[in-house]
Amino acid sequence: MSRTPASDSRAPASTGSEELAWPEDAVEVGCILDAWGVKGWFKVQAYSSDAQALFSSRRWFLRAPEGNAPAVVKVNKPLPRLLKILSIREHGEGLVANAQDCADRNAAEALRGARIFISRSAFPAADPDEYYWVDLIGLSVVNRQGETLGEVLGLIDAGPHSVLRIAPPGLSAPIKPDQERLLPFVSAYVDDVDLEQRIITVDWGLDY
Repeated sequence: MSRTPASDSRAPASTGSEELAWPEDAVEVGCILDAWGVKGWFKVQAYSSDAQALFSSRRWFLRAPEGNAPAVVKVNKPLPRLLKILSIREHGEGLVANAQDCADRNAAEALRGARIFISRSAFPAADPDEYYWVDLIGLSVVNRQGETLGEVLGLIDAGPHSVLRIAPPGLSAPIKPDQERLLPFVSAYVDDVDLEQRIITVDWGLDY
Protein backbone atom coordinates (compact mmCIF):
# COMPACT_ATOMS: atom_id res chain seq x y z
CA MET A 1 0.00 0.00 0.00
CA SER A 2 1.22 3.52 -0.71
CA ARG A 3 -1.01 6.03 1.03
CA THR A 4 0.37 8.86 3.15
CA PRO A 5 -1.61 9.56 6.34
CA ALA A 6 -2.82 13.06 7.06
CA SER A 7 -0.80 15.12 9.52
CA ASP A 8 -3.53 14.68 12.13
CA SER A 9 -6.38 12.19 12.38
CA ARG A 10 -8.89 12.55 15.17
CA ALA A 11 -11.14 9.58 15.86
CA PRO A 12 -14.89 10.13 16.30
CA ALA A 13 -16.33 10.13 19.78
CA SER A 14 -17.75 6.88 21.08
CA THR A 15 -21.46 6.49 20.40
CA GLY A 16 -22.20 3.60 22.69
CA SER A 17 -20.81 0.69 24.61
CA GLU A 18 -17.57 -0.75 23.24
CA GLU A 19 -17.26 -4.42 22.40
CA LEU A 20 -14.39 -5.83 24.46
CA ALA A 21 -14.21 -9.24 22.79
CA TRP A 22 -10.92 -9.88 20.99
CA PRO A 23 -11.69 -9.57 17.25
CA GLU A 24 -11.39 -12.80 15.28
CA ASP A 25 -9.73 -10.90 12.44
CA ALA A 26 -7.19 -9.08 14.64
CA VAL A 27 -3.97 -8.09 12.83
CA GLU A 28 -0.80 -6.93 14.59
CA VAL A 29 0.06 -3.53 13.14
CA GLY A 30 2.55 -1.93 15.51
CA CYS A 31 3.73 -1.38 19.07
CA ILE A 32 3.98 1.34 21.69
CA LEU A 33 7.55 2.54 22.16
CA ASP A 34 7.45 4.90 25.12
CA ALA A 35 5.75 7.88 26.72
CA TRP A 36 5.86 11.21 24.89
CA GLY A 37 5.54 14.35 26.98
CA VAL A 38 3.74 14.58 30.31
CA LYS A 39 0.08 14.56 29.27
CA GLY A 40 -0.40 10.87 28.52
CA TRP A 41 0.74 10.80 24.89
CA PHE A 42 2.88 7.90 23.70
CA LYS A 43 5.13 7.06 20.75
CA VAL A 44 3.92 4.42 18.30
CA GLN A 45 5.89 2.30 15.85
CA ALA A 46 3.90 1.13 12.83
CA TYR A 47 5.02 -2.15 11.26
CA SER A 48 4.14 -0.91 7.77
CA SER A 49 5.34 2.16 5.89
CA ASP A 50 1.64 2.82 5.34
CA ALA A 51 0.12 3.40 8.78
CA GLN A 52 -3.46 3.93 7.61
CA ALA A 53 -4.70 0.96 9.66
CA LEU A 54 -3.63 2.78 12.82
CA PHE A 55 -5.29 5.99 11.66
CA SER A 56 -8.51 4.26 10.64
CA SER A 57 -9.51 2.68 13.96
CA ARG A 58 -10.22 4.21 17.37
CA ARG A 59 -10.00 0.78 19.05
CA TRP A 60 -6.55 -0.70 19.54
CA PHE A 61 -6.31 -4.10 21.20
CA LEU A 62 -3.15 -4.73 23.20
CA ARG A 63 -0.98 -7.69 24.13
CA ALA A 64 2.23 -7.85 26.13
CA PRO A 65 5.54 -7.71 24.21
CA GLU A 66 7.47 -10.76 23.13
CA GLY A 67 11.15 -11.53 22.67
CA ASN A 68 13.46 -8.51 22.79
CA ALA A 69 10.72 -5.88 22.70
CA PRO A 70 10.86 -3.19 25.40
CA ALA A 71 9.20 -4.42 28.57
CA VAL A 72 5.95 -3.01 29.84
CA VAL A 73 6.57 -0.97 32.97
CA LYS A 74 5.23 -2.73 36.06
CA VAL A 75 2.48 -0.70 37.71
CA ASN A 76 -0.41 -1.39 40.03
CA LYS A 77 -2.89 -2.12 37.24
CA PRO A 78 -2.41 -4.64 34.40
CA LEU A 79 -1.94 -3.77 30.74
CA PRO A 80 -5.36 -2.77 29.35
CA ARG A 81 -6.81 -5.07 26.74
CA LEU A 82 -8.30 -2.19 24.77
CA LEU A 83 -7.24 1.40 24.14
CA LYS A 84 -9.85 3.89 22.97
CA ILE A 85 -7.80 6.26 20.85
CA LEU A 86 -8.61 9.96 21.07
CA SER A 87 -6.03 11.28 18.62
CA ILE A 88 -3.08 10.12 16.52
CA ARG A 89 -0.71 12.14 14.39
CA GLU A 90 2.65 12.06 12.67
CA HIS A 91 5.63 13.32 14.66
CA GLY A 92 9.00 13.36 12.93
CA GLU A 93 9.49 9.96 11.34
CA GLY A 94 7.07 8.24 13.71
CA LEU A 95 3.63 8.57 15.26
CA VAL A 96 2.29 9.78 18.58
CA ALA A 97 -1.14 9.11 20.05
CA ASN A 98 -3.23 9.55 23.15
CA ALA A 99 -6.07 7.50 24.54
CA GLN A 100 -8.96 7.63 26.95
CA ASP A 101 -7.94 6.99 30.57
CA CYS A 102 -4.28 7.71 29.76
CA ALA A 103 -3.92 11.15 31.31
CA ASP A 104 -0.28 11.42 32.39
CA ARG A 105 3.24 10.21 31.71
CA ASN A 106 3.04 7.36 34.22
CA ALA A 107 0.00 5.92 32.47
CA ALA A 108 1.72 6.22 29.08
CA GLU A 109 4.92 4.59 30.38
CA ALA A 110 2.84 1.64 31.59
CA LEU A 111 2.01 0.90 27.94
CA ARG A 112 5.64 0.65 26.83
CA GLY A 113 6.27 -2.30 24.54
CA ALA A 114 2.60 -3.26 24.16
CA ARG A 115 1.77 -4.87 20.81
CA ILE A 116 -1.08 -3.21 18.90
CA PHE A 117 -3.75 -5.22 17.11
CA ILE A 118 -6.60 -3.85 14.99
CA SER A 119 -9.57 -5.62 13.46
CA ARG A 120 -8.99 -6.24 9.75
CA SER A 121 -12.53 -5.03 9.10
CA ALA A 122 -11.50 -1.58 10.37
CA PHE A 123 -8.81 -1.13 7.70
CA PRO A 124 -9.61 1.48 5.03
CA ALA A 125 -10.57 0.08 1.64
CA ALA A 126 -7.64 -0.56 -0.66
CA ASP A 127 -7.38 1.26 -3.95
CA PRO A 128 -7.79 -0.74 -7.19
CA ASP A 129 -4.78 -3.00 -7.81
CA GLU A 130 -3.49 -2.41 -4.26
CA TYR A 131 -3.50 -5.04 -1.53
CA TYR A 132 -2.72 -5.28 2.13
CA TRP A 133 0.10 -7.69 2.86
CA VAL A 134 -2.03 -9.54 5.41
CA ASP A 135 -4.50 -10.41 2.63
CA LEU A 136 -1.79 -11.92 0.42
CA ILE A 137 -0.17 -14.18 3.01
CA GLY A 138 -1.36 -17.76 2.61
CA LEU A 139 -2.54 -17.40 -1.00
CA SER A 140 -1.53 -20.01 -3.56
CA VAL A 141 0.67 -18.85 -6.42
CA VAL A 142 0.22 -20.48 -9.85
CA ASN A 143 1.70 -19.59 -13.22
CA ARG A 144 0.08 -19.27 -16.64
CA GLN A 145 0.76 -22.94 -17.32
CA GLY A 146 -1.27 -23.94 -14.26
CA GLU A 147 1.81 -25.01 -12.30
CA THR A 148 1.83 -24.32 -8.58
CA LEU A 149 4.79 -22.28 -7.37
CA GLY A 150 3.76 -22.49 -3.73
CA GLU A 151 2.14 -20.44 -0.98
CA VAL A 152 2.88 -16.86 0.08
CA LEU A 153 4.81 -16.86 3.35
CA GLY A 154 5.20 -13.12 3.58
CA LEU A 155 6.51 -10.12 1.70
CA ILE A 156 9.67 -8.02 1.59
CA ASP A 157 9.59 -4.25 1.22
CA ALA A 158 12.07 -3.60 -1.60
CA GLY A 159 11.49 0.15 -1.80
CA PRO A 160 9.64 0.88 -5.05
CA HIS A 161 7.82 -2.47 -4.90
CA SER A 162 7.22 -5.50 -2.69
CA VAL A 163 8.54 -9.02 -3.18
CA LEU A 164 6.51 -12.17 -2.52
CA ARG A 165 8.19 -14.83 -0.37
CA ILE A 166 6.84 -18.13 -1.65
CA ALA A 167 7.21 -21.53 0.01
CA PRO A 168 7.42 -24.22 -2.72
CA PRO A 169 4.93 -27.09 -2.37
CA GLY A 170 6.01 -30.20 -0.48
CA LEU A 171 8.33 -28.47 1.97
CA SER A 172 7.72 -28.70 5.70
CA ALA A 173 8.00 -25.75 8.08
CA PRO A 174 10.20 -24.06 8.99
CA ILE A 175 11.19 -23.00 5.48
CA LYS A 176 14.82 -21.96 5.10
CA PRO A 177 15.55 -18.68 3.28
CA ASP A 178 17.40 -20.47 0.48
CA GLN A 179 14.31 -22.65 -0.12
CA GLU A 180 11.97 -19.73 -0.74
CA ARG A 181 11.01 -18.43 -4.16
CA LEU A 182 11.18 -14.62 -4.42
CA LEU A 183 8.88 -12.98 -6.92
CA PRO A 184 8.52 -9.21 -7.48
CA PHE A 185 4.94 -8.14 -6.81
CA VAL A 186 4.64 -5.94 -9.91
CA SER A 187 2.28 -5.98 -12.89
CA ALA A 188 5.05 -7.24 -15.19
CA TYR A 189 4.90 -10.61 -13.42
CA VAL A 190 1.56 -10.66 -11.56
CA ASP A 191 -1.41 -11.27 -13.86
CA ASP A 192 -4.20 -11.48 -11.30
CA VAL A 193 -4.94 -11.59 -7.57
CA ASP A 194 -8.17 -13.38 -6.68
CA LEU A 195 -8.72 -12.88 -2.95
CA GLU A 196 -11.99 -14.82 -3.01
CA GLN A 197 -10.41 -17.89 -4.60
CA ARG A 198 -7.12 -17.22 -2.71
CA ILE A 199 -5.00 -17.52 -5.85
CA ILE A 200 -2.34 -15.29 -7.38
CA THR A 201 -1.67 -15.93 -11.09
CA VAL A 202 1.80 -14.98 -12.31
CA ASP A 203 4.05 -15.04 -15.38
CA TRP A 204 6.87 -16.96 -13.71
CA GLY A 205 8.47 -20.31 -14.41
CA LEU A 206 9.20 -23.12 -11.96
CA ASP A 207 12.88 -22.89 -12.86
CA TYR A 208 13.28 -19.16 -12.24
